Amino acid sequence: MDALGHVNNGRYVDYLQDARVEFIFATASKAGVDTLETGLVVSRYEVQYRAPLHYRPEPVRIELWISEIKAASFTIDYEIVDLEPERRVYVQARSRLVPFDFDANRLRRITPAERAVLDGLVGA
Repeated sequence: MDALGHVNNGRYVDYLQDARVEFIFATASKAGVDTLETGLVVSRYEVQYRAPLHYRPEPVRIELWISEIKAASFTIDYEIVDLEPERRVYVQARSRLVPFDFDANRLRRITPAERAVLDGLVGA
């Protein structure tokens, strides 16, 4: 929280990461694809702050979906919102993730099994 009672800008990235991990890992795990859990790095973040979010005990909603899949990267779009009493967007964001082989210390391509999982999350 900052001096004005707003959620600190840096915390938003933590919120997005928590949502992304659940979104990708839970879905991939259900499909039997564990390589996305152990081999992804974020190569880019874009965050647009739309409205201040005042600290409060009630949760906000994070909506996310895959917007693009390439041979060796994919992009997730996010919105941190309230739905009631009317839709209010606090943050719009985008992250690019790339599969990474930590043993070889290099980027790698998305496998067919990973693509199948990711395809199911496009526009989700």
